[in-house]
Amino acid sequence: MVERRVVITGLGCITPLAESVDLLFDGLCQSKSGISAIESFDTSEYPVRFGGEVKNFDVERYTNARDAKRMDRFTQMALASAIQAVRDSGLDFDREDKHRVGVVVGTGIGGIKEIEEQHIRLLNKGPRKVSPFCVPKLMGNAASGCISIEYGLKGPNICVVTACASASHAIGEAFWNILCDRSDICITGGSEAALTTIGLASFCALKALSTRNDDPQRASRPFDKDRNGFVLSEGAGILVLEEYEHARKRGAKIYAEMLGYGATGDGHHITAPLEDGSGAAHAMRVAMAQARLNPDQINYINAHGTSTELNDAAESRAIRDVFGSSAYKLAVSSSKSCLGHSLGASGAIELIVCAKSIEKEIIHPTANLEVVGEDCDPKMDFVPGSARSADIRYALSNSLGFGGHNCSLIIGKV
Repeated sequence: MVERRVVITGLGCITPLAESVDLLFDGLCQSKSGISAIESFDTSEYPVRFGGEVKNFDVERYTNARDAKRMDRFTQMALASAIQAVRDSGLDFDREDKHRVGVVVGTGIGGIKEIEEQHIRLLNKGPRKVSPFCVPKLMGNAASGCISIEYGLKGPNICVVTACASASHAIGEAFWNILCDRSDICITGGSEAALTTIGLASFCALKALSTRNDDPQRASRPFDKDRNGFVLSEGAGILVLEEYEHARKRGAKIYAEMLGYGATGDGHHITAPLEDGSGAAHAMRVAMAQARLNPDQINYINAHGTSTELNDAAESRAIRDVFGSSAYKLAVSSSKSCLGHSLGASGAIELIVCAKSIEKEIIHPTANLEVVGEDCDPKMDFVPGSARSADIRYALSNSLGFGGHNCSLIIGKV
């Protein structure tokens, strides 16, 4: 059997920093922050009053008001990002066998805003006043379903839920779906809109968030010695994956080639990573084995880099363990320094950043990084300061989720 190849031909995103891929990447390269005071609800009684909120998102730029009202915010952002990605790809699905086009989209939490709103309605007005659209809006698979419906797609339609690794796992599964000849095209990625009253309160109660209310734009500081928690964010990232020959025959623009997918479990704790980072390390090794690459061939890692004490230290140890002396030649940066942590969407947004880094030959910096924490190894290059030019042949993206979910993706220049 001829070995199939998979490439990235379309990109789309909705983020707190920008609602287009080009503006997102430019903003990251300039260390612009998408973090600000939360405006969508009253935070006066919260210990944290800021986040990565997508301001002024107008879903009616992408769909009609009637359909939009039947979607939770996370689905709206996923659909908008998918429409951007499909437009970018140049695909015309009327010319495709729709049974050969799949949708694999992840989310960590799903329609939490709809649950909140309908619970309030239940308490105030009784069960007969709960919306008939409550279930279709809250279910995690609504995003993949609505994208499939938008284009009338008949291929595999799957939702992945693995906390902060959801989008990366979704992309990995879409990659395998094409490799296994079940599809020629997959729309894939992740979306999250958990910056809500209960969402923020829950993460505050967990004491996982930075409390820098007086300086929110500098609150997310991955690998810095003064990091004190992550910044809760929202957003979506969607990519179009396509079998290489299919893309080449139609003259598609190719951003990068998907090469490796590693998925592992810590088997350790529901929220804390293994201290030695061995679960994440194994995911990177699995991805490199599939990509048939040695550690010294990877040029850039877009780290999970959440700005939490435990995660950043464990991921640093994992990188050092896997790459050995090559770890000190790698460029490692975290997009969350500007975007915050969009949970189940983050892996897709960050792989989009990797694809743009390969295309533009630029690595964006880790914003707010002043002094690398001793537990993160100050000898490693976390790209402080400003963006830099780099010929990136291979890039790796890590996503590590509550529950002990680890995922590594590798893409390369075509």
